[in-house]
Amino acid sequence: MRAHVQHVADGAHLVHGSNTNWVILTEGDAVTLVDTGYPGDREQLLASLAEVGSSPEAVQAVLITHAHNDHLGSAEYLRAAHGTPVYLHEAEVPHARREFLHQVDVRTVLRNGWRPGVLPWAVHAIRSGGTTHVPVASPEPFPTAGPLDLPGRPVPVHTPGHTDGHAAFHLPDRGIVISGDALVSGHPTSRVEGPQLLPDMFHHERARTVASLDVLEALEGDLLLPGHGPAHRGPVREAALRARERAL
Repeated sequence: MRAHVQHVADGAHLVHGSNTNWVILTEGDAVTLVDTGYPGDREQLLASLAEVGSSPEAVQAVLITHAHNDHLGSAEYLRAAHGTPVYLHEAEVPHARREFLHQVDVRTVLRNGWRPGVLPWAVHAIRSGGTTHVPVASPEPFPTAGPLDLPGRPVPVHTPGHTDGHAAFHLPDRGIVISGDALVSGHPTSRVEGPQLLPDMFHHERARTVASLDVLEALEGDLLLPGHGPAHRGPVREAALRARERAL
């Protein structure tokens, strides 16, 4: 299965993997990679870099929105094989090392197995490495506050709730918000299309996830690149408001 690489803006590609998205930001020959898909998406990840004319060696850093396996999957591979630094919010660093795991457990999935799409999603997640142990040996907190000195100049924005250290990335000059799992536009376990929160079982603290919509609502932008679902065009503020309405 090939990943679908979508050019969404100058220097920005949204890549749809096998149920999870990642983002490639380019500046000349250099690349910032935001998230990496499942462990089983590695060939798709490498092929997506090649499709935009890049390579793993060109990746200046991997930015991780949060340390769930479907976003963290190939981060340690890139770090170990190519020396690529892996950056997360400081609260998410121990999560990436797997000092603890804030992730939906099998018992909760089984309790929700009657819901449409849950069991097919769970089978896919297991086959793709969703329960594999993939810690990052040396994850690092974001090196500076404000814009990072990387292609795209992304600004980390703490959006806790889905996990304690979940972070979105704002590209104010390009009007882009990379929202990870703090705000999505679809998911195999959801029958809703458009801006929304993931189903409740996926959030470590749902109340904080809802509260983080306030943070996203304050970001200027008209292109939302979520961790799941298609790119959403339109004011990010309105997308966050729509997700809040659906969460109530």
